Parts: sequence; structure tokens; C-alpha cells
Amino acid sequence: MRSATLGRRLGSILYDSLLVLALMFVVTMPFVAMRGGEPVEPGEVPYQTALVAMAYLFYVGFWSGYGRTLGMQSWRLSLQTADGKKPNFARASLRFLAALLSLIPFGLGFWWQLWDKDGLAWHDRLSGTKLCYHPKPGSD
Repeated sequence: MRSATLGRRLGSILYDSLLVLALMFVVTMPFVAMRGGEPVEPGEVPYQTALVAMAYLFYVGFWSGYGRTLGMQSWRLSLQTADGKKPNFARASLRFLAALLSLIPFGLGFWWQLWDKDGLAWHDRLSGTKLCYHPKPGSD
């Protein structure tokens, strides 16, 4: 198995972003309903907390449960620890938090893999995980 390229990572992120966006709509509905149809204020802490919790449960749940998200599956990627296993809940949680840190400086933590000798992003290194590409048999 090879490390996932930045292009595959970004493709997977795009797919998963569409799923997360759909889930954000679902999470938003009760907040709008509680206001009688009025929009939710952007800086409302309970609302923001619910959105972050939903994203956390989406990613950490898929990573620790299946070793990949639906977007990762589409791009033939999986998340593994150094011993080739899927990450446990604690390691997946650490990866989620580290991925947020990777996004803060204009996504530099993701772009870092272009210079990393092992093709790893910051959150890969910080969490002790690796995003692997599984090519179709005979495609190499």
C-alpha cells in the first residue's frame, strides 16, 4: 500500500464535505424549529457546538469503526496505524483534533505532505496514523 497523494486526499475531503454539509442541515433543523422558523444566529454557542460534535462523530465514528469514511472508500483510501490496523477511538479523536490544527494555518498541515519524506500530513504524524491508497488489482 502506498501513501495517499494530496489529490486523493482532497477528493476524499470533497466527497465527505458534501456528506457533512447534508448532516449539518439535519442538525440545523431543530435549532430553526425551536425559533419558530427564524434563522439561527451564526455565533450561537450551542449551535456551533452541535455542528462540531456532529463532524467529530462523523469522522471519528467512521475512522475508528471502519478505518475510512465514505469519501475515503470512494477514493480507495483507508486510515491505518503503524501496525496496519484501523485506529481506535482515542487515536481517531486525536487525529480529528490534529486535522483541525492542520487547517488553521491556511491548510499548511495538509500541504505539508508534499515535503514530508513519508508523504504524511501533520495530523498523520501527530496521531500516529497513515492514509493509505489501495489501487485496483492490476492497475499499476
